[in-house]
Formats: sequence, C-alpha cells, structure tokens
Amino acid sequence: MISVIYSEKFLLHKTGENHPERPERLLAVVAALKEKNNCLTIQWLTPNLRNLDLRLQQIHHPDYLQKVYKMAQSGGGDFYGDTIVSPASYDVALLAVSAWMDGVDCTLATEQPTFVLARPPGHHALFDTGMGFCLFANAALAAHYALELPQSKRVAILDWDVHHGNGTQELVENNPRIAFCSIHQAPFFPFTGRETERGMHNNVLNVRVKAGDTIREYESIFQEKIIPFLSNFQPDLLIISAGYDANQADSLGWVNLQPTDYGILTKLCLKVTRKILFGLEGGYELNSLSQSIVSTIEACIISA
Repeated sequence: MISVIYSEKFLLHKTGENHPERPERLLAVVAALKEKNNCLTIQWLTPNLRNLDLRLQQIHHPDYLQKVYKMAQSGGGDFYGDTIVSPASYDVALLAVSAWMDGVDCTLATEQPTFVLARPPGHHALFDTGMGFCLFANAALAAHYALELPQSKRVAILDWDVHHGNGTQELVENNPRIAFCSIHQAPFFPFTGRETERGMHNNVLNVRVKAGDTIREYESIFQEKIIPFLSNFQPDLLIISAGYDANQADSLGWVNLQPTDYGILTKLCLKVTRKILFGLEGGYELNSLSQSIVSTIEACIISA
C-alpha cells in the first residue's frame, strides 16, 4: 500500500500557454496511475488546507509572501518571467505546502511511503523570492515541520530533480538535524550546488552529473555516495524532491534516464528507510513523467 495525496485544486494554478509546468502534468500522472489500478495498491488522499501564516514566515520573508498574495489578488504576474502567479496560485501553493505536511503525517503514521502529487513545485524557491517555476519551499517546509513531531529527530532530503535544489539547500543547510543531498546536471540551471559544499554540520552532499549520463552513472553514484551519506545520517524520515526531468525524453534536461530507472533509484532509497515522502518537483514530458511515477510507486509496493 502507498498513499497518494492529490487534489484537482492543484490544476487551478495556471501558468499560461506553452509553459512547461502546466496542469496537464498532474492529469497525465493520475490517468497513468488509475490505468494501473488493478496492480497498484494505492490509497488516494485529499490534502487538508492548514493555517500556514506563521509557518511560512519561518521559511520565507513576510514581504515576499505578501507580494505573492497581492500579485494573485490583482490578477497575476511573474517572477523572472517563468515563475507564474495566477489568481488562484497563492491559495493553490498553500494547499501544496499543506499536502506535503499531510505527507509527513501519513508517512510517519504508517511507516510506509507516501507520494504527494501537487503543484506548484518548490525546490528553487528562496527565502525572499520565487524562481524556477517554484513559489513556496515545499520540501524545506515539510522537513522543518517533521522535526516538530516526536517521531522525527533527524530528517534527510534527497533531491533527484535534474536541477539543483538551491532553495531547499539554502533553507535547511544550517540545521544539524536536516541532511540535504542533491544529484543534478552541471553546469546547468540554477548554476548552484558545488560538490565542495558540505554545510555547517557536514550535512550537505551535492553530486553533479553530465549531459548524456545514464542509469549506469546514477546507480554507481547512489551506491558509492548517496546511499552511504543518507544511511550514515540515520534519518527518521526521508523526503525525496522527486523531479523527473532527468529523463531522456524531457527537453528541460540533458540526462538520459528512462522511466524504469526511477524504480531502481527508489529501491536503493528504500534500503535507507521505508519512511519516505516523495513530493513532485520537475518533469515536463508527460509520458515519461507519468511512467516514471508509476515506476516509483511500483517499486514501493513490490518491495513491501
């Protein structure tokens, strides 16, 4: 059994024609998962909107939060031309944060994986601005929330999106109870995530891959670097910023993974703990995105 947290309200975050981060991403994933209904044991859950005013201010500057709110209220706008705010985006982003927090609760209660199928994504969102399609820092917020719960003394975050999770790293690296690991293509947007960075508490691991790399390079890196790093930290919860734009079919990255490869990576992560919260980040080619998530969830169920 795996729980999937989803709401059709996530479709109301409108990014405009031809924008990669579009509502159709979620529709494609839901359709693919329901097509597999006979062989996938999924519990579908609806997120609960929480009062997040104080919590968001622990992660994001109040002026930035007010700017997003006012931008939505006035009909929309954007940050850097690609990070869109539509009239419903502020409320939808609040629901996405709530969904990630629900995912924390579900994973810790069941001690089984949970997948949060939400948007907008969050791993590029910084303290005082949105960027890279991201408004609020979902993974960082979920990690800090988890540390408030008695079941979690240490939380690890693994970001396997093709782009470095610069926002997440910025917002968690000073906390010794959070470990952050990112595997990402470099040099590439957002041009951060150097391998020399270790964090104030030796709690950061950045691993760079090259354009054209395949599961052969990824599996070696996971076996030799990422899994030992996560295992040594002994997390009570593992949060995976699950971006799927390292697929060969995805035009927003130049890495050559295949959808089934994410099943391999998931099985490796399950060796660290079954208490894994997957949260959607990137992944923009609809077929490879949806089949990659199917592979992720299949791996969780088969390995139970």
